Amino acid sequence: MQRIAWLIPVLPLLGSAFHGLLGKRAGKAAVTAVALGTVGASFVLALALFFAAKAAPGHRLDLAYFDWMAVGDLKVPFGLVFDPLSSVMALVVAGIGLLIHLYSVGYMWEEEGYARYFCYLNLFVFFMLTLVLGSSLPLLFVGWEGVGLCSYLLIGYYIETDYAPAAGLKAFLFNRVGDLGMIVGMMALFASFGTLTVGEILGKAGHLAPEAGFGVLTFATLMMFVGATGKSAQIPLYLWLPDAMAGPTPVSALIHAATMVTSGIYLICRMAPLYELAPTTLTVVAWTGGITALFAATIGLFQRDIKKVLAYSTVSQLGYMFLGLGAAGFAAGFFHVFTHAWFKALLFLGAGSVIHGLHHQQDLFRMGGLKEKMPVTFWTMLIATLCIMGFPGTSGFFSKDEILYLAYLKSPALYVIGLLGAVCTAFYMWRLMGLAFWGKPRDPHAYEHAHESPWTMTLPLALLAAGALLAGLLGLPRIWGGSFAIEGWLEPALAFGKAEAPEAAEHGSHALAWGLMALSTTLALAGGLAGFLIYRKGPAGEEAFAGRNPRLYRVLANKYFVDEGVEAGLLAPVRWIGNLAWKFFDVILIDGIGVNLPGALTRIAGDFTARTQTGRVRNYALGMAFGTVLLLWIFLR
Repeated sequence: MQRIAWLIPVLPLLGSAFHGLLGKRAGKAAVTAVALGTVGASFVLALALFFAAKAAPGHRLDLAYFDWMAVGDLKVPFGLVFDPLSSVMALVVAGIGLLIHLYSVGYMWEEEGYARYFCYLNLFVFFMLTLVLGSSLPLLFVGWEGVGLCSYLLIGYYIETDYAPAAGLKAFLFNRVGDLGMIVGMMALFASFGTLTVGEILGKAGHLAPEAGFGVLTFATLMMFVGATGKSAQIPLYLWLPDAMAGPTPVSALIHAATMVTSGIYLICRMAPLYELAPTTLTVVAWTGGITALFAATIGLFQRDIKKVLAYSTVSQLGYMFLGLGAAGFAAGFFHVFTHAWFKALLFLGAGSVIHGLHHQQDLFRMGGLKEKMPVTFWTMLIATLCIMGFPGTSGFFSKDEILYLAYLKSPALYVIGLLGAVCTAFYMWRLMGLAFWGKPRDPHAYEHAHESPWTMTLPLALLAAGALLAGLLGLPRIWGGSFAIEGWLEPALAFGKAEAPEAAEHGSHALAWGLMALSTTLALAGGLAGFLIYRKGPAGEEAFAGRNPRLYRVLANKYFVDEGVEAGLLAPVRWIGNLAWKFFDVILIDGIGVNLPGALTRIAGDFTARTQTGRVRNYALGMAFGTVLLLWIFLR
């Protein structure tokens, strides 16, 4: 089995090649079979390698196939690693990816670019699996750049529009800013350790003491965190993700909820022993995550586009993950990655089902009363809403409260920020549910034609709902009688290379844990109840609030005018300077003086000389005589 482990990422690549080269001629049935078959086979192989890694010493399989790079001191093998961290991520990518592929069959069936869509989607799965399974930072970076490329292609899928290609380009450029930090961080690590193989870096770092101030490890980890902020949409590089909703809804579920946007969290977890040596970096990570979580949650309060609400929710939930990582809770942060993959993919696909049933209507203010029309979509989205708000017993409840607890131990201020974000999350999710599924229909025409989605779309919803409910069992906290099993499972990966066994972390008292859990749960339930009561009959309550508080409402509804600020403060000056440089250098100097002026002078000289060409021999003889006299005079002088 280990000999063919390389097929796990390669099979989706082969599927992508088939769709791109032969898909249009082969037909939609063949494209469907290849797309589902390749990703399904990758999932089966990943599951087999998961159990193989579980039985291996240290739960780790290092599979090196050949030397990829060998230049001077730089030697990088082409290899894959299956350990508790990468094997779980591979299952998430391939498993949830398979469900989203199945959902896409129903959602995209009428599209002319059906083969092109699955070409990009399969290619994305290939790059994402390469990212999570690569044994070296360069191979991880290949997947890192590849998912950025696929994000650009999938977000801009609707090439006939203006907004989708622009949104894809925006995502691509924002990710390039973060990728520069990633490259600088890799260079700093190579300068420090002489290798870019992850296992060797962590092995050498395991003998080092934490940095007291700002050293080379702090610099390297901060630069890699810059890359993570780009890929995982944290302040200030978050602006691309809400616009990425321009792509098809299954794309939002796969790339911007379950997999790609969690790449930054995966990177930090993969390099966790290194980050533990840079406490300054962890503090930056925690505060960036906490501020992003609250900031994005407040924006989500009054968005009208159903996908935009979920987009800002994703930014906020990613902030929670970074908050957990910054509090040195790597297992807690990754646990939220795992639970979030289920319920956020479910929310996006549920929103896609609503949009599909309403013939592409996305405005929440024009929905209403869909509970009876779309029962499967309603109940599955209700489960996802309970999970994301942290309803007791759901998966989101356990992962969110573990992060908030660790945040309190690091800084009570971080806990307050996270708590306020959780209340906002509960409010805007129940606002979404109230506006979409309760009350009277506010668009009779759309409601009349509303219908439940086909089984290819509702079956993934049901499976994701089951996963969202059961995922919390992997992280039952100790105060509930559990063992926080995912922490024990991930420990060999999160502590890899350490010279000594990690000391047991201080987790405070059980009374404190129960008190914080009770407080966060009570406030989240209150926020959700308020959202439901205000919006279950329609948007009248929000319209009244906007009338009483027009400035506050305008600021929140317009996302703090950050996009407008970036346009006025950054993009407009750059365009002005670019236009000035174009006018001066290109138009005046190069085109004007360098090209057009010599041409004009030549034309004038030619016109003047042409007037002397009379065609009479005596005039030419007289000219020659005058020329001879002039030359003699010059010579004699």
